[in-house]
Amino acid sequence: MKTATLLSVGVGLLAGWFWADEVRRRKNAEAKAGDLAQQLKKMSFKTPPPEAQLKKIAVVLNDAHKHIVAVSKGLQKPAH
Repeated sequence: MKTATLLSVGVGLLAGWFWADEVRRRKNAEAKAGDLAQQLKKMSFKTPPPEAQLKKIAVVLNDAHKHIVAVSKGLQKPAH
């Protein structure tokens, strides 16, 4: 009788410990998922889509090219 009682108490404690650990893990995972979702919402408004970023880079490169070509042409012509 004593052995059965001790065994059932031990199994109950082990099951309770495992269950509490799983509940804690789940709460932490849910909190982390919520934080990540909020960060994603904030980031999506701050950064433009990749297509817009590429277009902006293309405009800057085109402007730089125009300035370089103008300077190169000015250097090629001799000053009188």
